[in-house]
Amino acid sequence: MTNKNKILTLLILQSAGAVSISLINKYIQVSATNKNLLEEPQSLCYKWRLGNIHYTKTGNGKPLLLIHDITPISSGYEWNSVVHQLSEQYTVYVIDLLGCGRSEKPNMTYTNYLYVQLISDFIQAVIGKRTSVAASGSAAAAAIMACASNSELFDQLFFINPDSLLTCSQVPGKSAKLYKFILDFPILGTFIYHISSSKKAIFETFQTKYFENPYSAKGHLINAYYESAHLGESPKSVYSSVICNYTKCNIVNALKKIDNSIYLAGCSSIPGMGERLNEFKKYNPSIETILLKEGKHLPHLECPEQMLTAMKTYLY
Repeated sequence: MTNKNKILTLLILQSAGAVSISLINKYIQVSATNKNLLEEPQSLCYKWRLGNIHYTKTGNGKPLLLIHDITPISSGYEWNSVVHQLSEQYTVYVIDLLGCGRSEKPNMTYTNYLYVQLISDFIQAVIGKRTSVAASGSAAAAAIMACASNSELFDQLFFINPDSLLTCSQVPGKSAKLYKFILDFPILGTFIYHISSSKKAIFETFQTKYFENPYSAKGHLINAYYESAHLGESPKSVYSSVICNYTKCNIVNALKKIDNSIYLAGCSSIPGMGERLNEFKKYNPSIETILLKEGKHLPHLECPEQMLTAMKTYLY
């Protein structure tokens, strides 16, 4: 075989491989989203400047905005176990952040500043009055930065298992930037994302990180998160931004600045959680904390009654 024929054969094989992977990517996306598990009877849309934002509104009373963790598999579904009860006392807004769940997922780099702007704009444009906010995981940092920038928009703040201050301050390194560059490739990057957000991977995440009791991770829950991970134009974009630390931000100065009431709830089953909560108090002594006896990363989904008691106690 001549060199010319060898090169031609190699190009054909590479093209065939790319086509095969592209077809696999398409099949995964379609099969993951065809059940419409995240459909809401009263879905609302906030037309934000960077993309349409899905949210729901229920109940009467003081406004309460619920913000899910910032991960590629997360959505407002995270709050499903507590929304009904909270809506008896509050007007509850549940938002899907840009790049997550049912909101638009444009192909872009997602940053902490982007989510700070989204939270502030949503409260100002949609809610229209001072709002209490409950957020979980890494979304707590974005809410803290938003409150420090526009404190007049916020009332009380309630955070569940917030990231440590050290985790919040991580920045993209050279290896992270290289990995993001690879993830940004249309076919290969999407294929890598589909592996990381497979149903098996999500199930393992619930068993090892999200739930204290691994048997609580039922099939319908995994399917809902799986669907959330594959909806939209470019679900991998928020994945690459999160895993490469573009959504992180040092919040120490913002934490010192805030005069609003802040409550932190952390699960004792997470190693070092007590020390993590005390670290927040070091920079803002007025913060109140509580260690929850049940649950792990998502206690409001795994142990809703415990979380409802804590939220109604602090968010009076």
